[in-house]
Amino acid sequence: MNSIEQNNHNNSNHEHANSSIHDFDFSLICEYFASISRQGPGSDEMTRKAMAMIPTLGEAQTLADLGCGCGSQTLQLALGTTAQVKALDLFPLFIEKTNERCAKAGVGARVEGIVGDMGQLPFQPASIDVIWSEGAIYNIGFAHGMQLWHAYLRAGGYVAVSEAVWLTEHRPEEIERFWLEAYPEIDTIAAKCAQMKALGYEDIQTFVLPDSCWTTNFYEPQRAAQQLFLERYANNPTAVALVDNQRHEATLYQRYHAYYGYAFFIGRKAVQ
Repeated sequence: MNSIEQNNHNNSNHEHANSSIHDFDFSLICEYFASISRQGPGSDEMTRKAMAMIPTLGEAQTLADLGCGCGSQTLQLALGTTAQVKALDLFPLFIEKTNERCAKAGVGARVEGIVGDMGQLPFQPASIDVIWSEGAIYNIGFAHGMQLWHAYLRAGGYVAVSEAVWLTEHRPEEIERFWLEAYPEIDTIAAKCAQMKALGYEDIQTFVLPDSCWTTNFYEPQRAAQQLFLERYANNPTAVALVDNQRHEATLYQRYHAYYGYAFFIGRKAVQ
């Protein structure tokens, strides 16, 4: 699931201080995020940009999209390759929407929606040509995910993930505290690349997602969704807190976006 835990974390001055995705009812979380096209910062353009850094995949090859959400990037992966695409997410509703989206675009026959855990993949070792994950690896941690998924890649296979990073060496205390509480593994791009190299990845390429991936594509679409959600659950304090958290994070991004963001990391599994 894309970018949800850190996007539901409050600061210590808020009524629901130190809350995260795990403090909310999963059915409410699923309903809320299923109402918007993307479940985390990103764009079709950035998905295609990352795809261009990987050799073209043929129909005999397999691409796994882990934490696929409602399938925005899954569709781009299917449209941009002739590979077999396995789209995995913990939420059945997200898989349903991914399947519907891909079927409507005429690529559903090559997309297999799988309800599953990215920390316990239902694949054979060394069976995947590309592992893709936009804004979701934080669920199991960047270093752990990169290490775990390495075993599922064929020799010379690729991994492509977007991940929260610091864009500066120093940042204001408020935003540093927010992120270190929400996701202690946030670090600089250089530090993340060093982790990948230590875990057996090479030819690493990176780029930072533009602000529009957060604002135009993620926060702004939530405004109408939040209004409808609050009308439906006006007397539900958990639903109110969920929306409150999302609004708080949007405010923090507006204030501190120069200090953090998402970066794409594309690396190749070294051939022994």
